[in-house]
Amino acid sequence: MENFAKPFLILSFLFLCVGLLILYGNKIPFLNYLGKLPGDLRIEKENFRFYFPLTTSILVSILISLILFLIQKFKSGSP
Repeated sequence: MENFAKPFLILSFLFLCVGLLILYGNKIPFLNYLGKLPGDLRIEKENFRFYFPLTTSILVSILISLILFLIQKFKSGSP
């Protein structure tokens, strides 16, 4: 039963972290720059807006990959 509960605990912790970021993200100074970085595409016309956060997506992807790599490295215990 313990193996069944562990993924739910991890998932609930992730939801808690995302919820806190949504609530208090504007009070963290470096998070205000996300979405406004050089390389984020923003096209605004009279009746049209297109926004694609390319640079922000790449940075978030690198950060998530690094976190998952470190978790895997420490979990397996290999040097």
